Amino acid sequence: MESRLQNKVDFENCTDEQREFLEEIAGGPRGSIGGPFVAWAQSPQLASRAERLGAFCRYHSTLEKKLSELAILSTAQFWRCQTEWIIHAPIAVAAGLDQAVVDSIRNGEPPSFQDANEAIVFGVCEALYQEKRVPIDLYDSAVSTFGERAVVELVGILGYYAFVAMTLNTFAMLPEGTDRTALPFAEPDV
Repeated sequence: MESRLQNKVDFENCTDEQREFLEEIAGGPRGSIGGPFVAWAQSPQLASRAERLGAFCRYHSTLEKKLSELAILSTAQFWRCQTEWIIHAPIAVAAGLDQAVVDSIRNGEPPSFQDANEAIVFGVCEALYQEKRVPIDLYDSAVSTFGERAVVELVGILGYYAFVAMTLNTFAMLPEGTDRTALPFAEPDV
């Protein structure tokens, strides 16, 4: 993972507490240490807690996988997070999200949904990111469609992946070998 981190934590350069976290990640469902975990390893207690939340959000939510990936892509687009998009766009398509929907989200255009459940999830995401609230009619629709538990989990997914996006953006993290001329979002001048 390319980044602006000066103190890179890895198995050769770590404390015992950091090593424990690195082993937890490497031995878990992700199978490798990348993404925000490279930065979070600086603070093993934060990292360990964040990893458990992330594992739930990514692998154990009651939301259908394509819907959770839709929420992740909405977050990546809102934060213009290159790495989050690069990793999750193919996962979303493989989970059944239409490529045209993915392209519309990336371009900041309203997607044309064929699936009403996708439209509800996207509506909740957009309402929270744009208005910081969910209108009662959209909330009622989400709860009647998915149940309160799933709506709570949707909000959790958005919060967790916003944390991921902020981490990746702050430390300018990109997967090794990323073609910087083909990034999903324009990079700001900072």
